[in-house]
Amino acid sequence: MLSVLPYQLVARAGESLGSLLHRLPSRRRQIVRTNLGLCFPQLSEKERQHMGRRVFRHVVRSYLERGLQWYGSSKRLISLTDVHSAIPLQDVYEKPTIFLGFHFAAIEAGCMMYSIMHPVASIYTPMSDGTTDSLALKQRGRFGTEMVPRHSSARTTLKILRSGKPVMLAADMDFGLRDSVFAPFFGVQACTLTAVSRLAQLSGARVVPFVTDVKDGYGGYALHIFEPLQNYPSGDVQADAETMNRFLEAQIQRIPDQYYWVHRRFKRRPEGQASVY
Repeated sequence: MLSVLPYQLVARAGESLGSLLHRLPSRRRQIVRTNLGLCFPQLSEKERQHMGRRVFRHVVRSYLERGLQWYGSSKRLISLTDVHSAIPLQDVYEKPTIFLGFHFAAIEAGCMMYSIMHPVASIYTPMSDGTTDSLALKQRGRFGTEMVPRHSSARTTLKILRSGKPVMLAADMDFGLRDSVFAPFFGVQACTLTAVSRLAQLSGARVVPFVTDVKDGYGGYALHIFEPLQNYPSGDVQADAETMNRFLEAQIQRIPDQYYWVHRRFKRRPEGQASVY
């Protein structure tokens, strides 16, 4: 139903529902409040509260827009998405390429759009609910994307990269201490994956970041594909994690309320430091 309703109607409904949910005490609201307090200490409590409300509006809206992204026609998705690329996309098959995404509200739209344009593989994290996971897997792969579970062997991903097919993945969440280091994120030590750096080192792939914005005025989405990260991989996973976090910080500063602050980004803490949640 959501996939056939007018885009503006779904977007407005999502924002209204997000505003309502933000008024209700909840664990997610507390997580957002904690994250914003850690990352934006220069803002007043009132300013962070307003930002938290906008975050909820974007997050809940993104859930409703999933109907369009999972079930809408490719023609409709193309009409709603502007693509701005700093690299020639027709050349991505000439050199191993990792497309590095981040959890902004429109990440799903950007991934779907890229899968319409070019054959690609995508690393995904299985959901805890089996029915929802099966649905997501089917719909995310409906334009030919090869879906690869995050827990699969690194050899599988390396094989895909060496075959010439680009790989999309996101590495800005706390997935545990294994294959991770603590790196500054807005001045706070965050458990940061080193998988991107290691895959790039082993495959010789360039790492190309992308961010999808929600456009103002209910105008759809803007997919931004950037130049490859410079001096990445450097051979130092700590330095690479810091490079990745600095890039993400710059993009968040641009559209701070569109980032998924509902995630416990600082779930794990360096030894000796107390939990913040």
